[in-house]
Amino acid sequence: MDEPRYKRVLLKVSGEALMGEGKYGIDTGVLKGISEQLNQIVGAGVEVAIVVGGGNIWRGSVAESQGMDRSTADYAGMLATVINALALQDALEKQGLITRTQTAISMQSLAEHYIRRRAIRHLEKGRVVIFAAGTGNPYMTTDTAAALRAVDIDAEILLMAKNNVDGVYDSDPRTNKDARKFDRLNYLDALNKRLDVMDSTALTLCMDNHLPVLVFNLQAPQSIEKAVAGENVGTLVSS
Repeated sequence: MDEPRYKRVLLKVSGEALMGEGKYGIDTGVLKGISEQLNQIVGAGVEVAIVVGGGNIWRGSVAESQGMDRSTADYAGMLATVINALALQDALEKQGLITRTQTAISMQSLAEHYIRRRAIRHLEKGRVVIFAAGTGNPYMTTDTAAALRAVDIDAEILLMAKNNVDGVYDSDPRTNKDARKFDRLNYLDALNKRLDVMDSTALTLCMDNHLPVLVFNLQAPQSIEKAVAGENVGTLVSS
């Protein structure tokens, strides 16, 4: 890969992105593609942390709309992210990458509990760290977890990997052929225009801590490598 622009990054991978072209579950081809790119990035000296979503397995908002208690539905969603994290950990280890999964909810038999200083030490030693179970609290999305963990570990940028969406648009490009893509946005415009970057809590957290956010298409060739190299991909949201 090209010379990396960033030393430490946090990659947010949505559950939907892990589905690939399917409608449910995990596409092993997508996992392999992510792990191969991350192998190149780590080999170039970049410290990589990952937050995974769980929407390919469980969506708390759907369960709530069908009558489930919201907190219960959200906790079930946190468990879905752990499944995705373990699958991704396995794919990374098959590439020879030393990987640690840390969860916001204690699961001693499966993963470490999230401890900031331990996570940073793993990164400094060249290990990939996967953060699962969101923030450990209901009513908080994995976007918020990604922003929180990125700020907490002093990441230089938050990489938002989307499923077949190559950036931020002024309307849905899947339904409006005239939708206009933004190459750059500032935080306030993204918030005021209610653009589909991430939820407002997560975006506000990034704004308050001057953390840039890059929204890009995970499915594009070498997309993660290009993002880390600072190439002009996706939409950059910053101050």
